Amino acid sequence: MSLDLYRTLVRPALFRLDAETAHHGTVQACRLAGHVPILPALADRYLRFTDPCLEVEAAGIRFSNPVGLGAGWDKSGVALRMLDHLGFGFVEIGSVSARPSIGNPKPRLFRLPNDEAIVVNYGLPNDGAEAVRERLRCNPMSTPIGVNVVKTNDGFEAQTCREEDVLNDYRESVSLLHDHASYITLNLSCPNTGDGSDYFSPPDRLRRLLESLADLELQCPVFLKLTPTSDVARLDGWLSAIDPFPFVRGLMLNLPPGKPPAAALQTPHAVWERMPGAVAGRPVQRTLDRCLGELHRRMPPARFILIGSGGIFSASDAYRKIRLGASLVQIYTALVYRGPRVVRQINQGLVELLQRDGLTHLNEAVGTLPPSEWDA
Repeated sequence: MSLDLYRTLVRPALFRLDAETAHHGTVQACRLAGHVPILPALADRYLRFTDPCLEVEAAGIRFSNPVGLGAGWDKSGVALRMLDHLGFGFVEIGSVSARPSIGNPKPRLFRLPNDEAIVVNYGLPNDGAEAVRERLRCNPMSTPIGVNVVKTNDGFEAQTCREEDVLNDYRESVSLLHDHASYITLNLSCPNTGDGSDYFSPPDRLRRLLESLADLELQCPVFLKLTPTSDVARLDGWLSAIDPFPFVRGLMLNLPPGKPPAAALQTPHAVWERMPGAVAGRPVQRTLDRCLGELHRRMPPARFILIGSGGIFSASDAYRKIRLGASLVQIYTALVYRGPRVVRQINQGLVELLQRDGLTHLNEAVGTLPPSEWDA
C-alpha cells in the first residue's frame, strides 16, 4: 500500500482500536499473510528496494540494505514467513526469555500521535526460547534474522534475585537460539520491568555475563543493547568490559528509561503522565543520537558495528544515524505512523542522499558527522 493509502485509510482504522489490540491484530495478519502463496511475492515486488550502494557486510553477515525491523514488533517470531518479504535488510525478533512470560498488566501500550511516538510498558511478554527456536527452525529466512534475548520478567519481586540466576537465564536462551539466528542481541536493560531496568550497568557484572557465554561455541555474533547515557565514563567502562570477548561484534541502544522532558513533547502533560512505560519514537531521537555519536567516537576502530535506532521516520533520519557512526538502523514506531512502505522509501532516499554528497557506497558515510553538528 502507498504511504498515503496507509495514512488515509488503514491508520485511521487501526487508531480506532486500543494500541495493543491494533498491534496484535497487525502481527497476526502478517502471520496469516505469510501462508497465502501470492502475498509474499507481491510484498517483495511492492516493498523491496535494492541498490548495490546500500549493501552492507558487517560482523560476518551480508545485509541487502541497512534498514532493519527492531525488536518488540514480533515478540515471539510468529510472523517470520511474511517478515522475510517486507523489504527489510534484517529482522530482529523478541525480546525472548528462557521461560515464557505474560509481561506487565494491561493497558501497556499507548500512542502519542502529536509526537509520532508510543509509550511502551509491555514488560517483555513472549513465548519463551524453546517455542521461538522451533519457529526459527521451521521457517528459515533469506533475510538475516536477529533474536533479542533478555532475562525472564519475573515481576517486581525479582529485584533481589541472585546474579547466578540472572546469568543462567541468559545463558539458557542463548544456548537454545544461537545456532538458529544470524545474530543474538543481549538486551541488557529493559526500561519497563522491575527487575531488569539497568541490571548490567556495573561493568564487572557485564563482564561476568559475557564470561558465562564464552564456552558456548557460539555459531553467530553477539550484539549488546545498552542503556543510553550521557556519562562517557560509563560508556568507557562498558567498552573496557566488552573488549576481551571477540564474539561481541555490535552495539545498539535501548529506549531511555522514563519520559523525556515535558518540553520535548507536544502531547499535554496531563495525557502522558498517567501512561506507564518508556517513550519510543521522535521525542527520543536526539538523546539516542548523541549517545550513538559518543559510542562511535570512543570505541576502538573497526572493533564493533553500531546499529542506530530511535525516531527514524525518513531517509534523512536514517542518514543522520549513519553519519553518527551506525552501519545499520532499525525502525519500529515509523511502521505505526507511516506504514510498511516506509522501509522502501527510506532506502530510496538513502541512495539519493549518497548521490547528493558524492558518495558511491553507504560505508563512506559512516561516522562522518562532526561532533559540532551532533545537536544541530
